[in-house]
Amino acid sequence: MTDPIRISHQKGPYRIEAQVLQVGEDLILSIWGGTEPHVGAVALAIPRPSLKDPAVTSSTASVLARTGHKEDEVVKKVSERISAALNKVVTVAAGLHWDRIPDQDIEIVQLACDELVHKLIHQIQRREK
Repeated sequence: MTDPIRISHQKGPYRIEAQVLQVGEDLILSIWGGTEPHVGAVALAIPRPSLKDPAVTSSTASVLARTGHKEDEVVKKVSERISAALNKVVTVAAGLHWDRIPDQDIEIVQLACDELVHKLIHQIQRREK
């Protein structure tokens, strides 16, 4: 994969954008959306054998978050999922913000992120074949 992959996904009124760039064998992913895209948190995930079953690839991530931002859970989950699925070192930076988002809609945004990651993994796998 040489050119960046850019994708988007919408769930209800919440549109999320992403772009991934391959740097050597590693991946750098940016995720943004909402009324004020920004960098709220960053994670670095490294693939490793699963502690439960060494034949399975898992991943461990370290996270940095800006004060008052809640993207730390998103970047940790996304980076670990992609790292384990593709057996690559993955950095994820994310910034998602919607003014006055209802608490129940946070689950919709999380689901949209999960679906976006699913699409992204498949696109990367297709490109690597």
